[in-house]
Amino acid sequence: MTQFRAALVQMRSTPSVEPNIASAESLIREATGQGAVYIQTPENTNILEPDSARLFAALTDEANDPTLRRLRSVAAELGIWLHIGSLAIRQTDTKAANRAFLIAPDGAIVARYDKIHLFDVDLANGETFRESDRVRPGAEAVTYELPFGMLGFSICYDMRFAHLYRALCQAGGAEILTAPAAFTKTTGEAHWHVLLRARAIENGAWMLAAAQGGTHETGRQTYGHSIIIDPWGRVVAEAGIDPCVIVADIDTDEVARVRGRIPSLKHDRDYAQPRLPMHLKGAAE
Repeated sequence: MTQFRAALVQMRSTPSVEPNIASAESLIREATGQGAVYIQTPENTNILEPDSARLFAALTDEANDPTLRRLRSVAAELGIWLHIGSLAIRQTDTKAANRAFLIAPDGAIVARYDKIHLFDVDLANGETFRESDRVRPGAEAVTYELPFGMLGFSICYDMRFAHLYRALCQAGGAEILTAPAAFTKTTGEAHWHVLLRARAIENGAWMLAAAQGGTHETGRQTYGHSIIIDPWGRVVAEAGIDPCVIVADIDTDEVARVRGRIPSLKHDRDYAQPRLPMHLKGAAE
């Protein structure tokens, strides 16, 4: 089996878990009604809360997470492969995992992926963002063999690290790359399409990226534009900014055809790293 219908669920998650569960379930059911057998939700499916105290007051560990429990039940009822783009899962009183789950049609959790790359930055205007203050990074790249192709996992900021996707495809055999996200409006307008198309093109792989979109209750603006891109880099389905479902028919045989035309995954070579000029080396030391 190499052909299947995929759906991406675009959400506008709130600081309250229960409405997010209801929204995700409704959109998943809509996607199933359109014939999708693989459905992906975005990063932060269960909660989008900027205040750390309120966030951790709402979080639970994996065994007790209400979103995971409900969506596992929905996947089993509908008989679908459900890829929860990510949930915030409590690890300690101050640290969470930003964790993706793949749920099989019987409701079993068959794969987990913790976001590896975290967004920490000090901006010239004085603003500081520290995802690592409340998220514990993952340390393992993950793939999983679906009946219709090998799935490779990533989350949001990961998409800026091309070597991760190279590893997913070369060592992990990925044919379908994923990047569920909650991109900001500003960075999304500048980089969303070009980064995701580049990851698809350079690896000759499908790219599926469900997103958060619109203005959230907290005032945060996310870019939306959930997107499905084929291995040649063509956009085959794309959302706007509002909560919705998009679907596309995927053929993983297209991966072999594209990689046959441009076999760059076979052409990586080892090479020496660049050396700093002596005057720069001295300054660095």
